[in-house]
Amino acid sequence: MDKQNWKFATRAVQSGYDPGNGDPRIVPITQSTTFKYDDAQSVADLFDLKRPGFFYTRLANPTVDAFEKKIAALEGGVAAVALCAGQTANAFALMNIARCGDHILAASSLYGGTVSLFTNTLRKNGIEVTLIPPDVSEAELQAAVRPETKAIFVETLANPALIVADLELFAKVAHANGIPLVADNTFPTPALCNPFDFGADIVTHSTSKYIDGHATSVGGIVVEKGGFDWTGGKFPEFTEPDASYHGLIYTRDFSTAPFSVKLRVQLVRDYGVPMMPFNAFLSMIGCETLHLRMERHSANALRLAEFLKNHPKVGWVKYPGLPGDDQYAAAQKYLRGASGVLCFGVKGGAEAGEKVMNSLQMAAIVVHVADVRTGVLHPASMTHRQLSESELEAAGVSPDLIRVSVGIEDADDIIADFAQALDRV
Repeated sequence: MDKQNWKFATRAVQSGYDPGNGDPRIVPITQSTTFKYDDAQSVADLFDLKRPGFFYTRLANPTVDAFEKKIAALEGGVAAVALCAGQTANAFALMNIARCGDHILAASSLYGGTVSLFTNTLRKNGIEVTLIPPDVSEAELQAAVRPETKAIFVETLANPALIVADLELFAKVAHANGIPLVADNTFPTPALCNPFDFGADIVTHSTSKYIDGHATSVGGIVVEKGGFDWTGGKFPEFTEPDASYHGLIYTRDFSTAPFSVKLRVQLVRDYGVPMMPFNAFLSMIGCETLHLRMERHSANALRLAEFLKNHPKVGWVKYPGLPGDDQYAAAQKYLRGASGVLCFGVKGGAEAGEKVMNSLQMAAIVVHVADVRTGVLHPASMTHRQLSESELEAAGVSPDLIRVSVGIEDADDIIADFAQALDRV
């Protein structure tokens, strides 16, 4: 049976690790920093990237490698690099492309930590990021592109604004200018959306969320689609000799996955931020039920959204899977389910919303999202509190917005918990 023809559920369970005769059925945790070789030349060849293998877990590790292969298979990419956090994945996806003096375009409807990363940390390193409205027109997007623009960045499903990115539009403009589209696919996961199918070139994830799925392991990953032309003159670091590897040229010597190889052997090597083997093991186990969980998350979120929409004490509800939502059409086009996050506002504003949050008995107030347990959070005072009022508005975060990460418990119990909490307002 050709593995290339496996359906998503089979890839989620089976891909990434292929045990041989007598090998452990489950991927082993290779909890070792280093690896033994019989001769010096073998190690020298590894350092010079002349052969594949493992010599130090800061660069590569068998358990992490298996996880990378699984996510690459689920996204339909040629390679992936797993990292210590989702923030690192987003930072490195852009730092691998852009350097001091370069420019990035990014949709403004991003997670608050990503906005801070882009507008503060990357800017301090000489990379300027311009935030643009997520509903930007093609002409407006094109007008925002500069000669020094090196990428366009979007969240497939924005956190917490729940805006579905028009991937085809962003990809069209990116490719017309010879630059890649980078898409953070954390909320949909590859179970609900494959951005590569709509023109994205690089996909990132905070694997801490639905991919791990159980709130046990912080991590991130960058996936390369393959096939992007890095040789057009905008990306000299891909086409010119790398002195730190004796003149290696990434597009020549690693033509299948030059982006991933460069990211690993430059940025991961120098910054030292790989995913740890135990986190890769837990996240890989989480992947095995990803298709089942995302179906349940989406179904439960729709049930709760319908309940809240009809509740007299709720002022508004935001969920792309809800008919009538302004993102419903886009969700039908790009997503195979609207994921498990919804937002709503209680009549009476932030104070009434806080009372509802404090009255929940099963759902917990947590600074996390996208795991099996239902949780709530107030972004304006928590995850997005570093943002200014104008940045909050651009990110789609109103003062009364409550973000709900709907778990996989029984939907009736989730609804009952919110019903009793709303009764206390």
